[in-house]
Amino acid sequence: MNTLLECVELQTHTEPSASVVWLHGLGADGYDFVPVVRELQALGAPAARYVFPHAATMPVTINGGAMMRAWYDIVGVDLVRREDEKGIRASQLQVEALIAREVERGIARSRIVLAGFSQGGAIALQTGLRQSEPLAGIVALSCYLALASSFEQERVAASSAVPIFMAHGTSDPIVPLARAVASRDALEAEGHPVEWHQYAMPHSVNEEEIRDLAAFLKRVIG
Repeated sequence: MNTLLECVELQTHTEPSASVVWLHGLGADGYDFVPVVRELQALGAPAARYVFPHAATMPVTINGGAMMRAWYDIVGVDLVRREDEKGIRASQLQVEALIAREVERGIARSRIVLAGFSQGGAIALQTGLRQSEPLAGIVALSCYLALASSFEQERVAASSAVPIFMAHGTSDPIVPLARAVASRDALEAEGHPVEWHQYAMPHSVNEEEIRDLAAFLKRVIG
């Protein structure tokens, strides 16, 4: 069995009854979104345990083979040709192990939100929509649907009603807005409930997005 990924953890209650597993983007680490927790808390987000795993370090082709934390390799700027299927599926298994640990720690799957930014968001969608027991929600920020050609065959009916918060910047130079919109449309075509937001920003997060995300968390684990 794979060893669990190292994680940064933050609890907003001494005995949390919900968990948010949050996956960082390419080249970042688990500390990247820790400051957002305080902002969410100030906006009334429900008490939870936040788990921020560090992805493994690997050479990333698009960055000249430089070693960095990544959930999978990226070969070209279009993101979807020659996808690193092996890496994507390996990260899915690692994230499923973290979800299982939250269950072992007493959190029901229906009280676990899987969130991610960029590459992390792609893995959140990849993992969250393939669960035989549905999660509370999926947060997919500035990302896209990976392995889209196999999604229809692999998606799990039990997870078809899981709420998805999907948000993107209108001037994102890394993951084009059109790629995200196509992913949203593919999800909605299969009947998945997507709460879509777009903001005047690049490949990042902003205050309005965090406010909308706090409202989403209130709804799914409040």
